[in-house]
Amino acid sequence: MRRARRGSRGSHHQSNDTWSVKPDRGTPQQPPHGSQEQQQESNLNSPSTSSTSNQQQFLNSTPEPHKTHRNPSWKYRRGHVVKTQFVKRSDLASFKHELSSEDNNASLGVAEDVNVDQNENKGREVLESKIEEDGEKIEGDESHDGADDLVNRLEELRLRGDEPELPEEQLSINKQLQEDELLVIQSIYGDNVFILEEHMGLRSLKIHIHLEGCGEKIITTKFNSSNGVGAKSEASVDFSYSFKVQHLPPIVLTCLLPKSYPSHLPPYFTLSVQWLHPARISDLCGQLDSLWKEQEGQEVMYQWAEWLQNFSLSYLGFDKEIILGPYGIENTGDRRAISGSVSPDVDVPFIRSYNEDKLHENFLKGLHECSICLSEHAGIDFVRLPCKHFYCWKCMETYSNMHISEATITKLQCPEAKCGGMVPPALLKRLLGDEGYERWESLMLQKTLESMSDVAYCPRCETPCLEDEEQHAQCSKCFFSFCTLCRERRHVGIACMTPEIKLRVLQERQSSSQLDHEQKRREREMINELLSMKEIMRDAKQCPSCKMAISRTEGCNKIVCENCGQYFCYRCNSAISGYDHFRDGACELFPQEMIREWEERVNVRQVLGQVHAQLFADRGLPCPNCRQFNAKVGNNNHLFCWACQMHYCYLCKKIVRRGCQHYGPKGCKQHTEG
Repeated sequence: MRRARRGSRGSHHQSNDTWSVKPDRGTPQQPPHGSQEQQQESNLNSPSTSSTSNQQQFLNSTPEPHKTHRNPSWKYRRGHVVKTQFVKRSDLASFKHELSSEDNNASLGVAEDVNVDQNENKGREVLESKIEEDGEKIEGDESHDGADDLVNRLEELRLRGDEPELPEEQLSINKQLQEDELLVIQSIYGDNVFILEEHMGLRSLKIHIHLEGCGEKIITTKFNSSNGVGAKSEASVDFSYSFKVQHLPPIVLTCLLPKSYPSHLPPYFTLSVQWLHPARISDLCGQLDSLWKEQEGQEVMYQWAEWLQNFSLSYLGFDKEIILGPYGIENTGDRRAISGSVSPDVDVPFIRSYNEDKLHENFLKGLHECSICLSEHAGIDFVRLPCKHFYCWKCMETYSNMHISEATITKLQCPEAKCGGMVPPALLKRLLGDEGYERWESLMLQKTLESMSDVAYCPRCETPCLEDEEQHAQCSKCFFSFCTLCRERRHVGIACMTPEIKLRVLQERQSSSQLDHEQKRREREMINELLSMKEIMRDAKQCPSCKMAISRTEGCNKIVCENCGQYFCYRCNSAISGYDHFRDGACELFPQEMIREWEERVNVRQVLGQVHAQLFADRGLPCPNCRQFNAKVGNNNHLFCWACQMHYCYLCKKIVRRGCQHYGPKGCKQHTEG
């Protein structure tokens, strides 16, 4: 269940990679019930040597138990609130049956230990009574399954451990040492430590160990790594996918402290890593056992956490590159190793999503400079676009409102030059408000309709209409049928009236006495509009997409329409996309009259200065005023900038106001070699 949750989280991450999923193999076959009893009886008859050997013997012999409901005494003091799921009262019978069957299995290995058996039975009775009291309410969140499995594993470790009988004085000393160690761990790891409530008098805690000091790591997943850890088949194809991250999901260390810790026994623990293979987690568990053997009888949890944080990756050989997998291999290793690794389809999006969340969290906590206003603000005051560029909220709000007020919504993109990233509609709604966002939607609809070549507007009510193959359209609102070329009533078989003819007819009708005053006023407005269009079209061209009139003042023949963003040639009025249209020689990029005007305005000193800068590139200095490079010609130290018309000295690099005062016995020498 936990794996399914991780997969859904990672699915929001957009990726262009296609993964070939390898199905997981089934869980390992459990040994027969009889062999399990024989193994448990042999464990009871054999003398206990050390806690470590007993734990290892249990890990190699005990199968994975059935999952049960979480013990009510295991509660988090802080953490996320989980949801509940309601089931029928009739479904509780099967649930109790699972509890009773697991109760029998868990009590086989400790039948002779009367005290442990009584305590366990009391815990089960409390659990069953709790279920009966709640009745119709049972926790059903996906995270409960993982927590229940964790609780069951720790309980198994406690039941299988050989707890020695210690005097009250030693128990009191151990209790005080445990309290001191918990205080130290809490003060060091802070919010990453979760102290759980005591269970049957035993303390427990959970530590989230973040590998923050690892820097940028390369994560690689191999699709031929199904033959074992680090193994590679001879016929396999070398195919892998790599990406870089700065943050890895944490290692979760959960400990249950026995009463004989730290004097005799180590903590019962589990290691949970969502992205690591169980075999590698088992290696880490073995190293934690070695650390306990090196300092047996002393507090060890802090050393465990420090080692996992600083040396776990190097111990696994992941100094520069972390290799995920292998996938599709049954887990027959340490029962203390809990892995959430499923497949590349799940693990890769999960790691990338966690890395992006941590980067965003760190971004919100830091101070950054807005590239528009060049002011420094906190991360929470910034707007971060999908293209990863970010700007302060005030600048983005002003920038968005400016384009809405000027109706240039096609330019409402990322302010970064040559980026062109979109601004999401949800973000625009927050920046513009309800009224501004409604105007943006209407402008977007208008721009979209204007960019469609088969859409025309009704001359009477301005409703968008679809044009047919004969350039006719009918309004869906007022049902007026009109010609889309001349915008007059539909005329089948008759050529459209040109604007010149239409203007002449309207002007002649103005002298008619049969028209009333209102009709003459409307026709006079049409005459003024036709005269305006005639004057505009004298020095303008219509956009081939939206028919917007565009006039060129200067520059090349490649024109972009500010209304719809269409590029077209100003000479032949054809739609284009790049500069290929001007390479075939049909149309020239720059008009000849424009080139002649530029040549007449060219400064002779500018041409001479540019030539000298190329010939004497090793002898010269940039202008102290405009930073334009100017070359020293001959032995004259007095330089003249052709760009800003400023005089300056080659020796002292200062601006020269008067040459007679700057050069002389008390100043710089005007003529020197070199």
